[in-house]
Amino acid sequence: MVLSDDQVTEFDIKDSAKKKGGNISKAERERLQREADEQRLREEEEARLIAEREESERLEREQIEQEKQQLLELKDRERREDELNELRHILDENHSAVTEWETECRNKAKWERYMRCDGSPDPSVLPEINSFISLWREDSENQIQRVLENCALSLQLTDELDFLLSEGSEPCTAQQYRETIHCLQSIILYKLNQATEELLKFANSNSDIETGNMQTVVQDDNVTLCLWANLNKNPRFKGYRFAEVGLGFELPKPLAVCDIAVRILHTRYDHLSHHSEREQVQRRRSMMESILTSPSETAAAVQNGKVEGEGDEGESSKQVKEESRSVRSESRKMSAVSVISAKEGRKSSTVKLLEEGESQMEAIATGLETDQNGSNPSPAELVFDSADIHIVDLQQFTPLGGVFYFDVFHLPPQSRTVKGWEMRELLETGLQAFPYPTEQSRIQSSTSVRLDEHSSTVALLPVGVTVALPDSILFLEDPQVARWDPIGQHWRTDCISETNYDSETRSISFRMNAFYAFTLLQESYANMPFQSWELRPLGQDSALFTITGALTEVSITIKDKQCMLHMEETRDLDHLLGKWMSPSELRKAMKRAGINIFVNEYSDKYVSINLKDPLIEHTVYEQMALMSSAVAFSWSRWNTQCGQEHLVLQACEQLEAEPVAEEAWSLYLLGAQRNQHLKMKEHDSSFSPELAEGTEFHSTFLHMLRQDMSIEGQARIRQSHYLYTDTVQRLLWATRVLTYS
Repeated sequence: MVLSDDQVTEFDIKDSAKKKGGNISKAERERLQREADEQRLREEEEARLIAEREESERLEREQIEQEKQQLLELKDRERREDELNELRHILDENHSAVTEWETECRNKAKWERYMRCDGSPDPSVLPEINSFISLWREDSENQIQRVLENCALSLQLTDELDFLLSEGSEPCTAQQYRETIHCLQSIILYKLNQATEELLKFANSNSDIETGNMQTVVQDDNVTLCLWANLNKNPRFKGYRFAEVGLGFELPKPLAVCDIAVRILHTRYDHLSHHSEREQVQRRRSMMESILTSPSETAAAVQNGKVEGEGDEGESSKQVKEESRSVRSESRKMSAVSVISAKEGRKSSTVKLLEEGESQMEAIATGLETDQNGSNPSPAELVFDSADIHIVDLQQFTPLGGVFYFDVFHLPPQSRTVKGWEMRELLETGLQAFPYPTEQSRIQSSTSVRLDEHSSTVALLPVGVTVALPDSILFLEDPQVARWDPIGQHWRTDCISETNYDSETRSISFRMNAFYAFTLLQESYANMPFQSWELRPLGQDSALFTITGALTEVSITIKDKQCMLHMEETRDLDHLLGKWMSPSELRKAMKRAGINIFVNEYSDKYVSINLKDPLIEHTVYEQMALMSSAVAFSWSRWNTQCGQEHLVLQACEQLEAEPVAEEAWSLYLLGAQRNQHLKMKEHDSSFSPELAEGTEFHSTFLHMLRQDMSIEGQARIRQSHYLYTDTVQRLLWATRVLTYS
């Protein structure tokens, strides 16, 4: 039990009284009380002095820390311009060298194309490609093997034009290339139909003894043609499976007795989706134009204090437009200086909304792959928005494995032998599609009174399809099926039922109410957001970039200007794994194989992201690429806790080609104005921006890390080749791991 001062005093007085025989005088009592009060006052004074001393020491420490902070900030400001200029000089030199190298490569490719003497036309020369198309269209040679050879050549020419378009041709030239691509794609399908008709004309000569029907498979690297002709007309016939290619079909009873032929044409290329993509981009552009009108006027009113007409936005809005244009620039000259000037010029959130809208509109119009979204979400969703929920949004889903054209045709007249003569009726109509559903099937369907799942119309007798998944595709999730609507020019998910996926046999079966072209879909961002990432050096101009996604881990070895993909799941990906490619080639190949770790301007509408300022992020990627030969970088869980204007990641010098020790990592807080080495560690319980002992502020990430690096590490950074740093920077920006992790 603790006694109060009064209780102690009373106790002392009583104790003193007991010692004197139990009697105490009034003076004695007052003396004792006075002594007790004096003792209490001394103790209180001592406590006050201790508190004042502690407060003084605290204020002194804070003043020392403040002076130290001010000294560090002053030192940072003094060398700021030099650091920014040095970084900008390095980036400009690398950018100029890369641009010169790319120009030389393009000129060399043009010369090699000009000197090629293999008989193939130059698709960029309009007279040559027009002559090729005209001559092939008029060619009466429709043997399947010859047609497939010409189709392969046409696909090669299409790829050349796609490459020329990706380089950013003049608008007039680009339009010519697109028209040529469309003509080549059209004639490929036209000649395949002619070859199909030629095969069907001789169906009875190639009939199977066991079934009495004709079934054949013809394929090359680009096309698989499965053809079945109903010669026997067995009413008990239900379907057929082309076992060698894993394709099969089932027919309703009305078709089993008709003069028909069924074709499953699998093209490993996709000449349909771009029609839907073009329409969806046009719709997004219209949406953005309507969205931008109101924010523009609002921003002008905020800046000028009144509502003004469109186009009169004031000086502040003009500055925002200029900043937006600088953000949209793909030039690597967007270094630390540009970031800082842009950051300091930002105005109100209303003006920022205008900036974001214009940036997104420009990204859509120019087709840039760079993410140009601003700091905040756009005022309206830019994803494809349609009242028809069955239309496939090609930003959310990716067609994989090419297109399967599932058709039923009238069987051409077969030859007959009369008195030793082979006679055949020749039709000028060409290959004719068989109308399905027929009137008979409509009647049979109406008697069963079955209703379609999504409408009140009578459901038709369906046709069945079985497809073995292409070996070259990795489906991270169960595939979905979409059919092509030739009228609306869209992939759709209606009119498809009874879908069943067998993961063991990697085959999918389903039914459709008619014959359609169809494709297999996978969600584009199934592997996002990323769980973690690491960029680790393997030597001079060599690094290993590892991303752990939501469903699988992907590793990319970078050496000079080439990349190589590694994955644990190696089944059926031999054509992709362990092959050296350029960054653009690797990106296309991975997306075709269903391994998407790359983002675009719409990705944040489908993925939960850690929103960061794109200017700061881009500049950090540039500096990471410069140092990637000698410094390892890794994700940090604190990156989500530091706000939109800052980035947190782990880094350490690593000169050996081996995993980084856990204790070697250090945390760094990066921003537009300042970069600092944090005292805290990755596994601390709370975030603290306290500066690590013995470290200083720097205006660039490069200078901050380089200050404490070894001589060998600094030498590696100086000797990094511009093509290597460009390759690393492209991969980092294509994946945007600091935002999508």
